[in-house]
Amino acid sequence: SFCTLLLPCSMPPKKPDAKKGVGKKLEKLNSGGGKKAKKKWSSGRVKDKLMNAILWEQATLDKLEKEVPKYKVITPNVVSDRLKISVALAGQGLKHLAIKGAIKMVSNSAKFK
Repeated sequence: SFCTLLLPCSMPPKKPDAKKGVGKKLEKLNSGGGKKAKKKWSSGRVKDKLMNAILWEQATLDKLEKEVPKYKVITPNVVSDRLKISVALAGQGLKHLAIKGAIKMVSNSAKFK
C-alpha cells in the first residue's frame, strides 16, 4: 500500500470494546448457578397382561357361531378382543365359519391360506 512504501506509518493499538466485556460478565451472572438435574424418564403406563383363552370351550363356540357373523368388521383381532380368546384361536374360528358358510372371506393374508 501507499503508506508502507513512502512513510513508516503504523496503526494505533485497538481499544478494548467495553460492551463485549460487560456481555460476558452478564452471561456468567445469568447462567443460573449449579448444573440442572437430569430429567428422569417415567416408565409410562404398563399394559395389563391379557389372560385370553387358548382352548375352545362350548360357551365360546356358541358365541362364535351366533355373534361373530353379525359383526360389521370381522378380523382375528376383533374376534379375539370380544370373545377373550387368543388371536390364533380366533383365526381358526374364522376359518371354521368360512368353511361352514356363515361368513364370506373378502380379503386374506398369507397366514389364512
